[in-house]
Amino acid sequence: MGSGSSVNVNYKYSLQKSENAFKAAVLIQQWYRRHVARLEMRRRCTWRIFQSIEYSCEQDQIKLHNFFSYLMDQFTPSSSKERDFISRMFISGESYKEAELEKYCDYESIEVPDSYTGPHLSFPLLPDHATALLEAFQQKQQLHARYVLNLLHETRKHLKQLPNISHVSTCYSEEVTVCGDLHGQLDDLFLIFYKNGLPSPSKSYVFNGDFVDRGKQSLEILVILFTFLLIYPKEVHLNRGNHEDHMVNLRYGFTKEVMQKYKVHGKKILRMFQNVFCWLPLATLIDQKVLIIHGGISDTTDLEMLEKIQRDKFISVLRLKKRKESSRKPQIEAVNGESEAGTDAAGNEAAPRLSLQPQSAQAPNTANRLEFSRWLRQTVQEQIDTCRRLMDISESEPEELTYSSVVSLKDVDEPCWTRQEEWKQVLDILWSDPMPQEGCRENKVRGGGCYFGPDVTEKFLDKYSLQFLIRSHECKQEGYEFCHNRKVLTIFSASNYYEIGSNRGAYVKLGPDLIPHFVQYQANKTAHMLTMTQRISRVEESAFRALREKLFAHTSALITAFRSYDGDNTGKITLSNWATAVESVLRLGLPWRMLRPQLVRSTEDGMLEYKSWLDDLAMEQRSQEHIQSSLLEVIYRNRSNLETIFRIIDRDHSGLISFEEFQQTWKLFSSHMNIELTDDGINDLVRSIDFNKDGNIDFNEFLEAFRLVKQRPS
Repeated sequence: MGSGSSVNVNYKYSLQKSENAFKAAVLIQQWYRRHVARLEMRRRCTWRIFQSIEYSCEQDQIKLHNFFSYLMDQFTPSSSKERDFISRMFISGESYKEAELEKYCDYESIEVPDSYTGPHLSFPLLPDHATALLEAFQQKQQLHARYVLNLLHETRKHLKQLPNISHVSTCYSEEVTVCGDLHGQLDDLFLIFYKNGLPSPSKSYVFNGDFVDRGKQSLEILVILFTFLLIYPKEVHLNRGNHEDHMVNLRYGFTKEVMQKYKVHGKKILRMFQNVFCWLPLATLIDQKVLIIHGGISDTTDLEMLEKIQRDKFISVLRLKKRKESSRKPQIEAVNGESEAGTDAAGNEAAPRLSLQPQSAQAPNTANRLEFSRWLRQTVQEQIDTCRRLMDISESEPEELTYSSVVSLKDVDEPCWTRQEEWKQVLDILWSDPMPQEGCRENKVRGGGCYFGPDVTEKFLDKYSLQFLIRSHECKQEGYEFCHNRKVLTIFSASNYYEIGSNRGAYVKLGPDLIPHFVQYQANKTAHMLTMTQRISRVEESAFRALREKLFAHTSALITAFRSYDGDNTGKITLSNWATAVESVLRLGLPWRMLRPQLVRSTEDGMLEYKSWLDDLAMEQRSQEHIQSSLLEVIYRNRSNLETIFRIIDRDHSGLISFEEFQQTWKLFSSHMNIELTDDGINDLVRSIDFNKDGNIDFNEFLEAFRLVKQRPS
């Protein structure tokens, strides 16, 4: 009996112990799941912050294009200086004629000194040249300007012979590797080549645009890709992205990078890059079944039209030049090309007018604003066209026959599309994004292209007998993502795009069966050493820093919105009203109530003192203490637009502009933005940022002077 009771006691004890262990395991599992869920929630919020701010900046770029259109439509030049100022903004982006470009970018006249220790190139290029470039760039060496210009010259000649849509077959190689956005991150390209192998007759690559901007080594990426393109023209294929656009490069860094690396010949190199970009193919088709485009499609995307348009017309997709309609027969004109000589009423060629003054005798009554606006647009356009004709003093030489021109000549009897239709085709494939909802609508988040739904994808695939689409254009946490019932694949190859640890990069390999195989990676060694919590915390800190900058830049609008909820003028509003007001101003589509603990200190009564909260977002004053605070805010909110405009004005890319050019910029910009700024306020600003008192403004120092810091509580 004693033995039996002992067994029962031991059994009960063992059972109790097991039960406690099970409960402990369940508690640990529940805690871990809650912990992971909180991390995932933080990660998603951080991701939305980064993407919302990124797309908001792209909206600003489109708005800047609208600013240029505004100059043509509304602004009345009050002096010859203002007219010259406006003309320079538009002429700076125009294309050179063939002979002019050859003469302007004469690489043979540039000597390579004996002291140069970097890589040397000779044409035709060999695989050893590519290997030498890779090794040189790994050692932070720089390719001489002569070789860069020579490479661009040869690349341009090759690209001009290519069709708008490249055709690739898996029959000639074991597989095709497709890479997405690289954005100047050379380490990602090195890692891709290390993992997957260099381009070769048995290793085909398609690079799907956005090689440049944001990263610091865009130029090196282009040099490597163009070199492999010339060595293996049948195995390496490059698509144009929305960042292969000189107007976008002015804002996002490529222009600045080239001028910093090549101070003497940088302007020539930039001009050649600008021309090479517009000759990049628009799409790639694998085995007639998989279409690769940078952005996406719309419900009007027409591959037949894309195959036949002259792609080199679109030097900048953001700049569709509007011209007055005429009764002439439809013809293909360059969107950013040279103007034709004028004709008189009898149809004879008219001599160019030397006077740039508006023909006031022909001006309509200003009481009719619409009629006056049309007259003003026509007048300004005529003045700019006259400037171009006066500059074009050399006889035009016959253009080299290209693939696009052959297609155009062969199909002269086909219907002729308008410039607007062709421009929209290119804009849509470079800027569009997929959406889960049905239909197709304007992409107001980016400001360009459209959102296309699964029904649009299905109809497009059925129409052209395609299996699926591959596109890039959007950063994905895992480097790739399927949508639209796995009919649309997004591939993004720039790891750590927003911050170290923010995302993986990826590329996809397609064999004859066209089944995608993915390879993911992290190019930054630091990211591998961080735990998940550390990685999310680091990315989160960077995201909220950017968000605070965005909030500060809209201080005045936020105060107005807060006061609308503060009827008694107490200086306090509810946290719910705070969230509503912030979204009404910034329009980022963020979950502000969820983000509030990171942005607002805890309150006991659930009310927020919004004036003190805005004080926490104050800007470091430094030498600008005497400048009116409203002007500081305007500068900060529009600093990206200002930088873009300044780089257009700074035609020699010296980083210096005159006082007069700075004042003209502010007058034009304030007119467009309805900003009330006095001449005294602008003059104070000019004097305060002329640090060395030389009569010029160093715009890089100007930008550096306005950095946001979060004040610590005193």
